[in-house]
Amino acid sequence: MSCPDFFDQAPVIRMHDALAAFLGAAEGGIMEYRYADAVRLAGHSCPTVAAAFLMTRAALRALHEDSLPERGGVEVAFGDSLADGVTGVMANVVGLIAGAAQEGGFKGLGGHYDRRGLLRFEVPMEGTIRFRRTDNGEAVEVSVHTDVVPADPQTFPLLRRCVAGEASAGEHSMFRALWQDRVRRMLLDFADNADLITVAPVRLAGVV
Repeated sequence: MSCPDFFDQAPVIRMHDALAAFLGAAEGGIMEYRYADAVRLAGHSCPTVAAAFLMTRAALRALHEDSLPERGGVEVAFGDSLADGVTGVMANVVGLIAGAAQEGGFKGLGGHYDRRGLLRFEVPMEGTIRFRRTDNGEAVEVSVHTDVVPADPQTFPLLRRCVAGEASAGEHSMFRALWQDRVRRMLLDFADNADLITVAPVRLAGVV
């Protein structure tokens, strides 16, 4: 798989996965997730995939300031339904990294490592995605503001020509370059920009 160079330059999300450690899938249970992993899952690279990757990174960093995040130890909730807009694409990326799944997820071993029920939709909230630690109940809501990293003005006219089959080979090449350059800027130049990804702590009912 030959990818743009910036995929390897993007931030890396390190997790601890107790199940991976138990089964010997990763030494010490340490798992690293890179942007290319999200692209392989989604089948494409776009601002939505990059946003899901960065929102997950920001939320996990906020919830685990001094330790590695525990994969499978975070409940993820979306305000929108699974079928709304790009929610499904984002949920796939978030679920990959956080180890959160709906009822089709891993059922566990001996009462441990159950990943089901950790991914929910249509949950009222102010943000786009809520991440909640299952061990202590701490939670944050994250949102993305992609207008902070605007597309080149030529991008969408070229996209329309490409989709309509009217673009020349040169125009299609230019479109691809402009499309991925926006993703590159999000991942390399704005990964830690609080205007692009906002993180807000939340207190949930019943959680002390």
